[in-house]
Amino acid sequence: MPRLLSTLLALCAMSLPVMPANATPPDRVLVFSRTVGFRHESIPVAVRTLVQLAESMGLVADATEDASAFTPENLARYRVVIFASTTGNVLDATQQRAMEAFVRGGGGFVGVHAAADTGYDWPWYGALVGAYFQDHPPGLQHSRVQPERDGVAAGAAWPVHDEFYNYDRNPRGRVQVIATLDERLYEGGRMGADHPIAWHHAYDGGRAWYTGLGHTAAIFAQPEFLAQLRRGLAYASGRADAG
Repeated sequence: MPRLLSTLLALCAMSLPVMPANATPPDRVLVFSRTVGFRHESIPVAVRTLVQLAESMGLVADATEDASAFTPENLARYRVVIFASTTGNVLDATQQRAMEAFVRGGGGFVGVHAAADTGYDWPWYGALVGAYFQDHPPGLQHSRVQPERDGVAAGAAWPVHDEFYNYDRNPRGRVQVIATLDERLYEGGRMGADHPIAWHHAYDGGRAWYTGLGHTAAIFAQPEFLAQLRRGLAYASGRADAG
């Protein structure tokens, strides 16, 4: 072998990390943000934040708006699929079946904000998320998020400034609610004293976690919301039992 070539190969071997033969590859996360209906201006910030958050947890993250990524072969590479403010019917029937198979095989799902404004032609997805978006009051308002566990307040409430969704049903009883919104502090809430805003549940062989927050770009810099998203990723990826 020519000396120059052998030197280059030796340098490459020195510069590339070598994974032990028995090492487990890192879990992968797919962040999906395709929109067919309304498109949130915060999506680029949301995707960037979710990718960074996943990587900070030792996960490998990919981001796409290409629905052709939803094949059984490609989804088999991932531990978690995140729908980041998707809207409308973002997957066709074949792609929907691939997503269903992914969850039934133990895959995790995270839905952020308008993920509940997605898949109205897909009842399985509506049950995965836990509820569909119904409407929201105009503009951005202030309220307070109360974390809870097993139906009891767990930790201090924290302030939030965002767009607040009303849902087509209260998901409590079908999911484990992990945070509620205080409707007394803003106008236009339609769910009453019990307004779930984040929840999780085991569903069809996999794990699903959802938060209704995430309309504004600014909220993706709020520590309490980032902590909520981190818990969601930990739950969906099977690293924690509580979201």
